[in-house]
Amino acid sequence: MFNKQAMPRIPLISIVDDDEALGRSLDNLVRSAGFRACGFASAEAFMESSQLSETDCLILDVCMPGMSGLELQRQLVVSSPDVPIIFMTAHESGGQRTQALEAGAVAFLNKPFEEEDLLNAIDTALKKKQSS
Repeated sequence: MFNKQAMPRIPLISIVDDDEALGRSLDNLVRSAGFRACGFASAEAFMESSQLSETDCLILDVCMPGMSGLELQRQLVVSSPDVPIIFMTAHESGGQRTQALEAGAVAFLNKPFEEEDLLNAIDTALKKKQSS
């Protein structure tokens, strides 16, 4: 008989970025590393989805139309503090890195970044999630 409990749960990495091409690329990278992936074009779309409770790691763009990545982080610190966040940005400014890291972000990557740097950050994030 099939035992669903014996199957290990594959971590879900949610990706929030308004750049559709980059989102697809990150989705492919995450899946090729053996994880499940779910992409969102905005912070609002992520918050309205059912994926928040399933997310093991959130890869989040800093600058997006509507709610910014930093605004989403502020909401998650209150509502879902155990979701580790990896930030990425092409346009760092005004202390964003410091703000994100002080609020608990696992990593802050500048675009373009090396795939290995992102995969290492995901590994760190998943270890942090397991220990929380």
